Amino acid sequence: MTQIKNKNILITGGASGIGKIMTRICLEKGASNVIVWDLNPQGAEEDARVKAYKVNVAKPEEISDTYAKVKAEVGQVDILINNAGIVRGNNTFDKQTPQDIMLSMDVNATAPMLVAQAMMPDMVARDSGHICNIASAAGMLGIPKLSVYCASKWAVVGWTESMNLELIQMKSNVKATVITPYFINTGMFDGVKSKVFPILDPEKTSAKIIRAIEKNRRFKGLPFTEHFIRFCQGILPYAFLNWFFGKVFGVYEVMDHFTGRKA
Repeated sequence: MTQIKNKNILITGGASGIGKIMTRICLEKGASNVIVWDLNPQGAEEDARVKAYKVNVAKPEEISDTYAKVKAEVGQVDILINNAGIVRGNNTFDKQTPQDIMLSMDVNATAPMLVAQAMMPDMVARDSGHICNIASAAGMLGIPKLSVYCASKWAVVGWTESMNLELIQMKSNVKATVITPYFINTGMFDGVKSKVFPILDPEKTSAKIIRAIEKNRRFKGLPFTEHFIRFCQGILPYAFLNWFFGKVFGVYEVMDHFTGRKA
């Protein structure tokens, strides 16, 4: 079991959405400090144990500089939750701009790796720590008009699985978890229409993520039916798979009316 009580927990994108909810849950569970990294840290939970830093995780130098400050001012990080993420519209891939592609990959895929890489050596050295990466169901199933986001989240799933195997081979007590939630009702995916699967509740989803960390889950799909996506991909013919997810479940049409969070 991974304990939350008396631990230092760092949450990227922790000033809004499920990041802010997870901050509150960790405080309720007795965390020593919750360190929030966000572009707009003013929205962070107000508590003496919350240490908020303005960080653009798409800039590697800000990651290393801010982590040095965190170690000096708060201490080493026991649990890292890579939660920051973006989605850039619902254009098909041929209409994506190089800037949107690079920013999506930088924030959603590269940044979690660099944040983890900054903190992981300390965790490995003391043989204790936990890294939780918030990916997406779109990290296992291609969705039209969400191609770059899918690419970035597939990267997170594959990286976390590889890192887990490395930690096991090292016989390290450092743990890693990847979470693949369906769309969450935080505003980020406003306008998404889901035919069968319900849009996830932020409060319940946040609680399940924290429980997955506590139970050292290597992989957690939300809802649980996501655990069968790869099984279906392995046994179903491609045309039938597309019909099953596209027509029966309507997954391939979810982005048609996407508007996203209003500024």
